[in-house]
Amino acid sequence: MNTKDNTILITGGGSGIGRALAEAFHALGNQVIISGRSAKTLDETTAANPGMKSLTVDMTDAESIRAFAAKLGAEFPKLNVLINNAGIMRPENVLSAESGTADAEAMILTNLLGPIRLTSALLPLLRKQPQATVVNVTSGLAFIPLAMTPTYCATKAALHSYTESLRHQLRETAVEVLELAPPYVATHLMGEQQAEDPRAMPLGDFISEVMELFKTQPTPQEILVKRVEPLRFAVAGGAENYAKVFEGLNSMLH
Repeated sequence: MNTKDNTILITGGGSGIGRALAEAFHALGNQVIISGRSAKTLDETTAANPGMKSLTVDMTDAESIRAFAAKLGAEFPKLNVLINNAGIMRPENVLSAESGTADAEAMILTNLLGPIRLTSALLPLLRKQPQATVVNVTSGLAFIPLAMTPTYCATKAALHSYTESLRHQLRETAVEVLELAPPYVATHLMGEQQAEDPRAMPLGDFISEVMELFKTQPTPQEILVKRVEPLRFAVAGGAENYAKVFEGLNSMLH
């Protein structure tokens, strides 16, 4: 992926990893558009980064995504990079009779159906460009689940699988497909506790390492910082290693 001279859309770009990526690409001179549901959060980010643009979208709503894609095509006809970053993570207690499935359904809509719908809506525009890139942000938890967040992990595992199939289907086009799988990073994804957890990878360190990987030519199909490799490759170490990593993760983060 060429990290300069792009028009880049980053969903969930008003906070956390999305905002940090947006600011890093913006600093390289790219035209960056961020999206999300909160206009206030988006406005705060664009105000801090003159020249960055924003548009609101509800990633749980198919019609909102279709309208959003049409608006993007009209206002940014040179869009050539899509970073599907928007996501939510909520704990679930399957033993609680009152838990229901509302959180699970929200995560599936946002984390999985949202990227699938948006990618489908924008592919005609991306394929018009000389070179284009789709980046799906998954998670180290796509490969080793954190049991307290079962649906979140399932959506990221599904998005990993979707990314591999998308890459294969687009292999003879000018659209490359990359996967960014973060480790446990100090953001507000799960609230203030995660943002301040010393066990989490500092956001600045994560972004610095990620941007160096994006600059690598050819860019790796999977953007993996060193911190996430034990999760990504746990299964390669065999069943005993996988079980050890699973137990270690679930005894540490709960």
